[in-house]
Amino acid sequence: MCIAKNEEALAIDPNFAECYGNMANAWKEKGDVDLAIRYYLTAIQLRPNFCDAWSNLASAYTRKGRLNEAAQCCRQALAINPRLVDAHSNLGNLMKAQGFIQEAYNCYIEALRIDPQFAIAWSNLAGLFMEAGDLDKALLYYKEAVKLKPSFADAYLNQGNVYKAMGMSQEAIISYQRAVQARPDYAMAYGNLATIYYEQGQLDIAIRCYNQAIICDPQFVEAYNNMGNALKDAGRVEEAINCYRSCLALQANHPQALTNLGNIYMEWNLISVAASFYKAAISVTSGLSSPLNNLAVIYKQQGNYADAITCYTEVLRVDPTAADALVNRGNTFKEIGRVNEAIQDYIQAATIRPTMAEAHANLASAYKDSGLVETAIVSYKQALRLRPDFPEATCNLLHTLQCVCDWENRNAMFRDVEEIIRKQIKMSVLPSVQPFHAIAYPIDPMLALEISRKYAAHCSLIASRFGLPSFVHPPPVPVKAEGKHCRLRVGYVSSDFGNHPLSHLMGSVFGMHDRDNV
Repeated sequence: MCIAKNEEALAIDPNFAECYGNMANAWKEKGDVDLAIRYYLTAIQLRPNFCDAWSNLASAYTRKGRLNEAAQCCRQALAINPRLVDAHSNLGNLMKAQGFIQEAYNCYIEALRIDPQFAIAWSNLAGLFMEAGDLDKALLYYKEAVKLKPSFADAYLNQGNVYKAMGMSQEAIISYQRAVQARPDYAMAYGNLATIYYEQGQLDIAIRCYNQAIICDPQFVEAYNNMGNALKDAGRVEEAINCYRSCLALQANHPQALTNLGNIYMEWNLISVAASFYKAAISVTSGLSSPLNNLAVIYKQQGNYADAITCYTEVLRVDPTAADALVNRGNTFKEIGRVNEAIQDYIQAATIRPTMAEAHANLASAYKDSGLVETAIVSYKQALRLRPDFPEATCNLLHTLQCVCDWENRNAMFRDVEEIIRKQIKMSVLPSVQPFHAIAYPIDPMLALEISRKYAAHCSLIASRFGLPSFVHPPPVPVKAEGKHCRLRVGYVSSDFGNHPLSHLMGSVFGMHDRDNV
């Protein structure tokens, strides 16, 4: 209607600049920014001092990303009317977007000098201080903005963000609630409100808020992903999967949603499906470490150590301070016998995060494997100083002390270790004492048997991940048949064949094997 009426007016007076300005505004609202720009330029050509047209043209150029031209239009509007506070504020936004922070600050201050009641300039000024990390000033200016304009939804939202950054969750909630009161369809405010509740563990409220955000904006990609996280934590896994898939329907290359789906399938032990999602996430982003780390775990479980190491190395490219990745890569190096490289990774992890008990404990294990037993003991003790309740370090320290015949506090340590083992078995956790070591320990023999059973079940689980068919045992061969004796068949199975002390100790036994009878 507006466009048609202005066209009728132009038919009467083709040089009526305001009509071109009105049509430009209408086309901009309808989304045809290019046509709007043409009409603004026509209006300005007809009337070069048309201040509103210059200001609105700046807005159109901004929407097209043509920031330099937008800034020139703001300056032209201000040359015509230096007291145009909107133009000062908009020019400040353009300066900020181009990284000219001081110039942006000057623009906002000038707008407030002209009109101290101009809430938008207070809000924009607050944004500068928030990004600079000066949260106190940012909060002060956002408060001024909402005091001057109580219906200022954006200022309430950003005020909530400042409160959240300051750790003041309840105040953040109040600010977000006021934002949605001022603008009931404010999807971002509902999303931020949901995130606060999610972080507080109030999952039901968080889910309702995320759902409301999606109702307000069905294209709100992050709300689908975040609601999926809340649903998953609430145990509603199928609904979480639907949310992640809705997120991917809107943005097929959303790395977090791909990773989150991978995590669910990983928990369901659908390893190949999980790996496909992690690979998809990696293919669309180079800045997210979690899918790389999780894919490395899969590769390691499958015995593909080279690719696991490659993934951990890529994690460290994304985040060179990722101490967990260093420890995990170190563990992988250690498993394939590259102990010196493992030691270097553990040392680097402990340097980055000195309080990381796992780094010290794993370093101790690597030292022990390298024959540096005394150094290993020092590292185990450091791990236990950092985390006294550390079952693996406690049990491994005891074993290492046994190796050097250090019997100090022996009885007390074995009592502690036996208590640890019983707790772990009760909780269905893999015991921290290995079966072979348990045989040599002064503990209940039935407890040692239970340790062996737990490790056997663990080995079966690991084997199942390779997707191999069940082993078919050959039919039993009777020892006696028709009154005759048959040879007894015996197999020797050990992980210690080769240049290992046990092989040397058992060598005479193998040499005495009478192959005529057995």
